[in-house]
Amino acid sequence: MNKQEMYTLMNQNPAFYLATNDGDQPRVRGMLLYRADENGIIFHSGTMKDVYAQICQNPKVELCFNDYQSGCQLRVRGQLEIINDNNLKDEIANHPSRAFLKPWKESGELSDFYQTFAVFKLTGGTAITWTMDTNFAPKVDTLL
Repeated sequence: MNKQEMYTLMNQNPAFYLATNDGDQPRVRGMLLYRADENGIIFHSGTMKDVYAQICQNPKVELCFNDYQSGCQLRVRGQLEIINDNNLKDEIANHPSRAFLKPWKESGELSDFYQTFAVFKLTGGTAITWTMDTNFAPKVDTLL
């Protein structure tokens, strides 16, 4: 699978699992992708959440995407950076797929939307694909 096919798989299957570390314990949770392309893999969370503290402590993570129709799993590992760009935060909050964010931003439910809304980006990661057909084959890293 080439890079563009990997980005397509991610964007077509935006629900993914994120693995972080909490001290010496792994933590995994479901997340929602905003977008993935040559500029990076972008998603978000709140600064009040444990995942934010875990990423701040150790930004090395692994993301796992599944295309259940094709039976392909894509795992991407790398280091996250926090993007403090209010224009991007507005873009995400106003996107039709993020209608759940609009009330938080507009109602003031979050004390300061721009400070409590964290955007993460993974660039330069390494990806591995898996299918039942390649189950026992050596893993091949692809640089994104």
